[in-house]
Parts: sequence; C-alpha cells; structure tokens
Amino acid sequence: MIVLGIDPGLAMPGWGVVHKGNTDKLTCLAYGCIRTYPKDSLADRLKFIFMQTQKIVDTYKPEVVAMEDIFFLKGSKVIATIGQARGALISAVVTKGLALFEYNPRTIKLALTGYGLADKCQMQRMVKTMLGLKDIPKPDDAADALAMAICHINTNNFKIKL
Repeated sequence: MIVLGIDPGLAMPGWGVVHKGNTDKLTCLAYGCIRTYPKDSLADRLKFIFMQTQKIVDTYKPEVVAMEDIFFLKGSKVIATIGQARGALISAVVTKGLALFEYNPRTIKLALTGYGLADKCQMQRMVKTMLGLKDIPKPDDAADALAMAICHINTNNFKIKL
C-alpha cells in the first residue's frame, strides 16, 4: 500500500508518501512541501497547489490519500484560507481517482503515539522512529503529512471512504 499524507495549508502544504509492504515495515518514499508566496494572487496559489499535488500523485502513484481535518481553534481568516487550500488539494487527488480519508488531530496522535494529546516533538520523534529515518523530517508540515500517512496505514481497516 502506498499512502500520500497531506497537511493542508495555503503557504506551505506538506506532503509525504509512505509505503507498507507485506510486512509491518513502513518506508518513507518521499516528502516535502508545496511553497506558495503571499505576493501571488490567491487564485494563482491555489492553482499551483492543485498542479503540484497532481504531479506528486503522478510521480508516486499512491493508492489512497490521508488528510488532516481543519482544526477549528484558529482564527476565521486562517480557517477560510486553509479551507480554500484544502479544496484545491482535495480536487487534485479526487480528479485522479484516489480515495480520500480525513483524520482529526487527536486520531492522528493516537495512531502514532497512543496518546491523543501528544505534543509536536513526540509526534516528530515517532515519525522518525516508525519510518527508520536518520533525522526528523523538516519542515514540520512535511513531518505532519508523513504522520497522516502513517495514521491511515495504522487505522485503515476502520475507516470509511469519504
């Protein structure tokens, strides 16, 4: 199974691709961020996110996509821009025919650490350990995306396709 994890955002959505073979071993195939710039129009930024996401899908050929739900304790302007970026990301993957699974932050933390209130450092260490990486993936958005992919792999028997 190859899973594309996505950490939605407008400035720098993170992405990470994780492979799980016939064993329990997880392998990180690639990760990174799609950097957009505030000087560009919102439409251009969303188009760039859409196009880059489709390139990632074409390159790594994931079977499914795992994405974080919007976390509603942020300001309304932040929620609006993240929502627009999520729309571009979702459109990019569903037009490629991929199943999309969404996870809230607590579920992701539980799937990786067994503790729904784990902090960012705990999560990053678990991503590094579970994928057998030398270092914690940077930037944080990419590490978060890898965590989403791992979450899906660890819980996919219990999720319903959205």
